[in-house]
Amino acid sequence: MKTADPELMRAINRFLVLDTIRRRGAIARVEIGERTDLSATTVSAITASLLDDGLITIQHEGDIRSQTLRGRPRVMLALNPEAAWVVGAKLAANRIVFVATNFQGDVLASLTLPVRVDRLPTEVIVDLVEDGVRRCVRDAGLGLNQINTIALSLPGIIEHGTGKVLSSGVLRDADVSLHAAVASRLGIATIVESDANAITMAEHWFGQARDLDDFVLVAIEETLGLGVMHGGQLFRGARGLSLTLGDMIMGAGGDNAIKLADLASERAIVNGSHSDPGLAEAMQLGQGMVQVRHRIEAGDDTLRSAAARAGAALGIAMANLVALFAPHRVIVVGSSLALGEHLLAPLRQAFANAIPAPLARLAEIVIDEADDNTWARGAAAVALGELYGSPWGTTGPARRAAQ
Repeated sequence: MKTADPELMRAINRFLVLDTIRRRGAIARVEIGERTDLSATTVSAITASLLDDGLITIQHEGDIRSQTLRGRPRVMLALNPEAAWVVGAKLAANRIVFVATNFQGDVLASLTLPVRVDRLPTEVIVDLVEDGVRRCVRDAGLGLNQINTIALSLPGIIEHGTGKVLSSGVLRDADVSLHAAVASRLGIATIVESDANAITMAEHWFGQARDLDDFVLVAIEETLGLGVMHGGQLFRGARGLSLTLGDMIMGAGGDNAIKLADLASERAIVNGSHSDPGLAEAMQLGQGMVQVRHRIEAGDDTLRSAAARAGAALGIAMANLVALFAPHRVIVVGSSLALGEHLLAPLRQAFANAIPAPLARLAEIVIDEADDNTWARGAAAVALGELYGSPWGTTGPARRAAQ
């Protein structure tokens, strides 16, 4: 009979204890044992090692000097926020957003550069990223030598193993190795991830799915992104490529397939109104859907129909995702949420009509109007996930036992 690898088991148990402390905040050793089913001896040995490595710290609950308390104060364990610092950045068509965070994900500083990224050559984008990282680190009161990892996120198809951007709507150039360029400029380990995967990590670490290991995230902006968390790990596929929801086939029109992006992207919604100078300007500034909502409420039936069509298509796509992955939750984020019920009411109706009856009560749809800092914080969560040292290379199935 094949026995378990003792080194792997130690790594799994260490990650399990550390992740339990991260998820629960200050926690006693006995409670760690209860949540992980590890023995008191194992928990004691692992927490001693984590303390020696500076990853966790001791907090005392209560004051031994207080006359109202009997016995010693309770010893609690918490993450050491100064164990590591990372910088996360989101690249969008019209801005770059940076955040600097500590080991427990607290935002120490943030910065937004309003630039037309989609019109710039790669070298100029790398210049801006370098300058933005330096400024954000300085504003956080840190030095570059203290930063462990930089994580960049952007829409498109990213190859996880190499960090290569195979294609992206916000880059003028194709097949770009951003991580190598940024790492060489700053001398800091750099990760590149799709923005949908980054915000999926943010929801898992800090947001609407902190209690879940299985959920789907749908990002509806100028591009349509998809993040799938399955068994506590980002689902990447055989080649480690990020997922794109906009390429989902929704039907056939003549000789051409109709993709979800043809029906539900922001450009598909404005379509015939694209020649309107005011709306075109709002689209360039990332405020297109706010303008569309105003015009719908002023009586523009063409845009109202386009928003309803987009919502219905998204609802059908989400029903397909639930049928494929059976997640507990479908989280919807992105700038298209500015359309409000003009988009969401038809989305919910189409989802209800399309979902198979046995799955109707399985997954709930959660709307999260995350801001730019949350997206950039998601990139930081990707970096922190690497620093946590999961045996699976990212958040792993051991997390389930800690819930």
